[in-house]
Amino acid sequence: MNGKEGMDGMDGMDKGKLGAVTVARAALTRLMEPSDLAGLALIRVVGPVQAIRIAKGEERAGTETEHKIAGLMDEAGALRSWMGLESSMSRWAPRINDLAPERDLAVIRRLGGGLLIPEDDDWPGSLSDLGLAEPIALWCRSPYRVLPGLNRCVAVVGSRDNTDYGASVTGQISQGLAQRGITVVSGGAYGIDAHAHLGALAGGNEHLPTIAVMAGGIDRYYPSGNEDLLRTIAQEGSMIAEVPPGTNPTRYRFLQRNRLIAALCSVTVVVEARWRSGALNTAHHADSLSRQVAAVPGSVFSANSAGCHRLLREGSAVCVTDAAEVAELAGLCGEHLASEPTGATATHDGLNVDDLLLMDALPARQGSPPEKLSSVAGLGIASVLAGLGRLELMGLAERIDGNWRLRRGTK
Repeated sequence: MNGKEGMDGMDGMDKGKLGAVTVARAALTRLMEPSDLAGLALIRVVGPVQAIRIAKGEERAGTETEHKIAGLMDEAGALRSWMGLESSMSRWAPRINDLAPERDLAVIRRLGGGLLIPEDDDWPGSLSDLGLAEPIALWCRSPYRVLPGLNRCVAVVGSRDNTDYGASVTGQISQGLAQRGITVVSGGAYGIDAHAHLGALAGGNEHLPTIAVMAGGIDRYYPSGNEDLLRTIAQEGSMIAEVPPGTNPTRYRFLQRNRLIAALCSVTVVVEARWRSGALNTAHHADSLSRQVAAVPGSVFSANSAGCHRLLREGSAVCVTDAAEVAELAGLCGEHLASEPTGATATHDGLNVDDLLLMDALPARQGSPPEKLSSVAGLGIASVLAGLGRLELMGLAERIDGNWRLRRGTK
């Protein structure tokens, strides 16, 4: 998992062709704001290399191209507000002279990172769930070149003005998740975000412990009060953004980055959110993507927990109180791995690799159907069914109403 070979967009395709695509996408991230649906539709229709030429006025877009763009905009529910490609080009025109993709790519390489693009083999497939709003590219600053899959990422978000209770719960949940090999994703901000990253870094995850999704360029540590934390994340975790180096964070960009946090993760956990909070925006994105949403309850007298209680009351979130419950929602109940003493003889010693993968996928409480276990364990359904039979005979798994879980007392 370590290394940066793929982050310059040079894996999986002809290097010359993919190099041109990388440069084009780097330029487009500076030309267009995140979730500029007209721009994203143009890229989808003609590809990034031709899109940048059209946007710069070096090539004309035909009537058929504009019709296809309109069709994509209509599918995204944004056609009414679109005034045509010419109006979009006039919006992009003031930024054309600022385009310097080779410079931006050189900056990110000096920082030890690179540009991850949809054409890369390592592009997170979960981002495709955003549809037309899938980002143009991701600028990454990290010693890791591969972002974890959907079921290995959990978002932990919340209020910037957290209480001591919120800080404590966030730290415990995030540390517990990291100890289970789960990557904690948050926004690098003050408050709950910062405690989520700190807890994950303290978890000793030998893989990628935490990802900070930034609203501005990752050449800058923003907010400045989190500089030491963000510097550590860049060295031991990952900082990512869909905007290029040197870009200032804005309110719009903060809101747009929330959709990335939600899309990258199988579960979004909200810890302390006021009645109107940016963390609720992330939760709503997660819900719209059919991701699990969880909330930590707080005092009924605390305004900082009003948003969490709102999510719970409306039924859009599941109540969670610790890392084990969050891991169960993610389908990764590995608490038996985290709590097992070093050198202890485990009950699953001697199992083959497939059975070990299947055992890791089994939840500790609510049962899962074989189809879900197949997806989580990465095994064929026939292997899962055979493995469940073996684990049941060994007393390690039990069937409840057609679903399966770890047998009570199994560690």
